[in-house]
Amino acid sequence: MTLEISRDPWSALDDLMGIEVTDVVDVGIGDLAFYGRCSTEDNQDPETSHGWQRGNANKFVGPLGGRLVADFFDIGQSRSVPWERRDEGSRLLAALKDPGRTWSGVVVGEGTRCWFGNQFSLIAPRFEAYGVDLWVPELGGKYDSRNPSHKMLMSVLGGMSESERQHVQARVRAAMDAQVVNEGRHQGGRAPYGYVTVNGGIHPNPRKAAEGFHPRVLAVDEAAADVVRRIFAAYLDGNGDRAIANSLNRDGIPCPSAARPDQNRHRLVDGWQASAVRAILENPRYTGYAVFGRWVKQEVLADPDDVAAGHVTKFRRASPDRIVRSRTHAHPAIVSVETFTEVQLLRRSKGAGGLKSRAKLERGPKATKRVYALRGRVRCGHCERRMEGTPREARIYYRCAARSIVPGSPILATHPKNIYLPESAVLPHLNNWISGLLTPKNRDTTLAALVGAQPGTTTNTRTEPLRHRIRDAETRLRRLQAAIEAGADPAALIDALNRAQAERDAARTELDALPTGREIGPAEIDAMIDYLDTIGKEINDASPTRLQELYTALDLELLYNAEDRMLDVSIRPGRGSKRVRGGT
Repeated sequence: MTLEISRDPWSALDDLMGIEVTDVVDVGIGDLAFYGRCSTEDNQDPETSHGWQRGNANKFVGPLGGRLVADFFDIGQSRSVPWERRDEGSRLLAALKDPGRTWSGVVVGEGTRCWFGNQFSLIAPRFEAYGVDLWVPELGGKYDSRNPSHKMLMSVLGGMSESERQHVQARVRAAMDAQVVNEGRHQGGRAPYGYVTVNGGIHPNPRKAAEGFHPRVLAVDEAAADVVRRIFAAYLDGNGDRAIANSLNRDGIPCPSAARPDQNRHRLVDGWQASAVRAILENPRYTGYAVFGRWVKQEVLADPDDVAAGHVTKFRRASPDRIVRSRTHAHPAIVSVETFTEVQLLRRSKGAGGLKSRAKLERGPKATKRVYALRGRVRCGHCERRMEGTPREARIYYRCAARSIVPGSPILATHPKNIYLPESAVLPHLNNWISGLLTPKNRDTTLAALVGAQPGTTTNTRTEPLRHRIRDAETRLRRLQAAIEAGADPAALIDALNRAQAERDAARTELDALPTGREIGPAEIDAMIDYLDTIGKEINDASPTRLQELYTALDLELLYNAEDRMLDVSIRPGRGSKRVRGGT
């Protein structure tokens, strides 16, 4: 028997093994899901962006028989955000596990918009595990995990996406910096309290000008600007952030979120807070110069132990080298550069002292039922804090209690437990002295004293406390250096050395920056005395409320030395000063 073997040896073998061979019919790649993404940070139109990305995907898979039956499109999501934290991206990943899904693959419109850095290497294995193909236009077809060239190309694509984003950020920031420095242009955002944004004429960009756009510039809101000036003046008078906030709340002044609810929807209308006062005192734009880049967006790892979790964006203070300022005034100033600089030096000086600084020792004014004529004007000679008014039966005292001093402060070593100054022992002598200065027989003497009291240099009353702080810091430095020379461990004293040196340098800087007084002539001082004479005629019969107003006009300050029972009284009407010492 002869076995006939056909010309195709595989057909006989297939028959023997029971293998049925069928012809392959090309039906195309089938139903696919589309994924895309757009960010709204660069003013992209989501509808247009979705349209062209979906169109690109359809042109890519359409000739291959692909049909788009599902749509996943993220809007306003940065490419640096992992897919698990994107709204539509996470929905797509969840759909991979659904056995009833109607698509077998995913196509993207542009790979650089969908993957960033190493994201593709973290996502692709999940698609492969569920049997879902990935179609990427940059690859020219379907991604093949067994093809090393595909892995390399997708890695390069992720790096290009990251590089493109960083280049765009750098170019935009450089352009904005140049606009601020050279043109003083307002870069958008909420206007600082005290300003409003208005149209600034024709837009410098011809295309935007033709479309009717106008640049926005800052204009002064006079009512709020007066509050800003009050805050700066109060701080220079020795009030802390919280004390200033309490004062504004007592006077019923609306806080920024209440004054402009339209641009502060994210804030509570809960009155002035110390943080709001601090933000105003530290904002250099009140000087009239455009300042840009004080706060920047920084991307930090959401979980340092899980790099795949990606980054989150946080606002943080920028380093000084990232901040730019216009060369000339860009908008009307609310405070002068000199005033703003003086405030910053004072804040830095207080910050250098840590818990021992006067900023931490100073108490803010509190709401009281009684009216204290000398409220906020009496300081303790031991700690230089304001003494607080306190009633005892029918009498009023001004007290400085050691228990309210920060624990661990060196002042506690010499400060009495309580220091009291009775108001009744001060007011008659104080008012008689003020009235006597302005009587006709003493007018010439007072005029000569005020003229002669002008030192021609710094007249600021903070001069002596600053010099005292410098001497104190230098004394501590000498003691610490002597301890090191005697054999003490330098490492154990390094913090104390640095703190003392910082306090000394801050006080020196603040002392050097104090404004110098301008000599005023006898005629100007004589006119000042005429004004004060009207005050002196009322002073003996004035109520406590009226006395407060009169002492404010005189800019009265008292420093009480409890050991000698002496008061150092200072008045600074206008720009002159006169001092007197007397017993209580």
